[in-house]
Amino acid sequence: MDAYFFQLTGTLQGLCEGDELLLCWLSGEHSDFVRFNRGKIRQAGAVSQASVRLQLIARGRQATFEQGLSFDLATDLHALQGALASLRETLGDLPEDPHLLVHPGPGTSRSVRSAQLPSAEQMSAEVVDASAGLDLVGLLASGPMFRGFSSSLGHRHWHEATSFLLDSSVYLRDDLAIKSSRAGFSWDPTALRSLLDDARQRLPLLERPRRALSPGRYRAYLAPAAVAEILGLLSWGGFSVKALKTRQSPLVRLHEKERALSPLITLQENTAEGLAPAFQAEGFPRPAQIALVHQGSLVSPLISPRSAREYGLTTNGAGAAETPESLDMAGGGLADERILRELGTGLWISNLWYLNYSDRNAGRMTGMTRFATFWVENGELVAPTPVMRFDDSLYDLLGDRLEALTCAREFFPDPTTYGERQTTSVRLPGALIDGLTLTL
Repeated sequence: MDAYFFQLTGTLQGLCEGDELLLCWLSGEHSDFVRFNRGKIRQAGAVSQASVRLQLIARGRQATFEQGLSFDLATDLHALQGALASLRETLGDLPEDPHLLVHPGPGTSRSVRSAQLPSAEQMSAEVVDASAGLDLVGLLASGPMFRGFSSSLGHRHWHEATSFLLDSSVYLRDDLAIKSSRAGFSWDPTALRSLLDDARQRLPLLERPRRALSPGRYRAYLAPAAVAEILGLLSWGGFSVKALKTRQSPLVRLHEKERALSPLITLQENTAEGLAPAFQAEGFPRPAQIALVHQGSLVSPLISPRSAREYGLTTNGAGAAETPESLDMAGGGLADERILRELGTGLWISNLWYLNYSDRNAGRMTGMTRFATFWVENGELVAPTPVMRFDDSLYDLLGDRLEALTCAREFFPDPTTYGERQTTSVRLPGALIDGLTLTL
């Protein structure tokens, strides 16, 4: 696909007139999708698709156009030549863009991250076998994703990453379920079976009467999937230099040193070990790692080319949204076998959802517990709890109340498949917290 992309866009870039610059971005995939219900295959299919975005720049102005590709050179070239002519006409009616920044180029790179994956048929058969007797519902997505960038300045960048994601839940009945998901670059049937056996062992606990909880503060263990939801919300403006400059970031008080996070918190944008490419949609390179937070202190925000131009900074390759795409949180010293003992009495929270800010500038968030949340007494899982809402501050959950992080970390690619699979991901541990505030 890379040869086709560079041939197609190279021809288009040869049509530039005068001082015109043409930037081209490709997003594509060859994916297998398998949906499960009641532990059986209910739907299977494959998707091969790609789209290209043209960005024409001249006289400080820019205009963009995006279109899916047919992979027939004559057809695609004809359509995109027409689009290029339309963009040229549009530019004359547009004002100059004061924050436009173009990477001078040239630059080339090629990264192909392969995976040790069997066929989708074999993986699906192993899921069905491992979930025998369980009502497993979910999606298996696998295969390579592609990102490419070329320009009339001589950029030629290509990124290809192959991975899998099994996003699934094991249901007892109604809303009683245990989420059991795996993702990565190598398929391990033994690890899959162990994961589902663990869910099988915990299902009987959901049969027990639910333990009613009053509003208040409870000691809690947040499994990595629950921590991922908190970090996902924090990424919404938390590390954006523009959000910090305009005081719309939930970490503005950390930035201004009015509040602090726990010394246990170290976060980085770890492009080298994620799914995202080492270049962004305007062709600016991304470092292998960017330190975001080190031992509780904010080190560097994410700076897009536009923000760099606006605020007189140097971009570090962030995308336009200035959100992490390969967020990596350092682990701690808590071994998995010690989690229940260290928790003692409190809540084991497997998942959270519906998170949002209740007070963005103060770093306060609210959300709901989801799936298997258990009441724990004396280091033993005792009973499921009803769905509860929490409302708490990031500076408490990831600050003074954070007692420990697990040694083991989990890798979570973005499960979104609306339009296409995503290359964003997080890798993070579980967290033991001395106090999560439940409101109802």
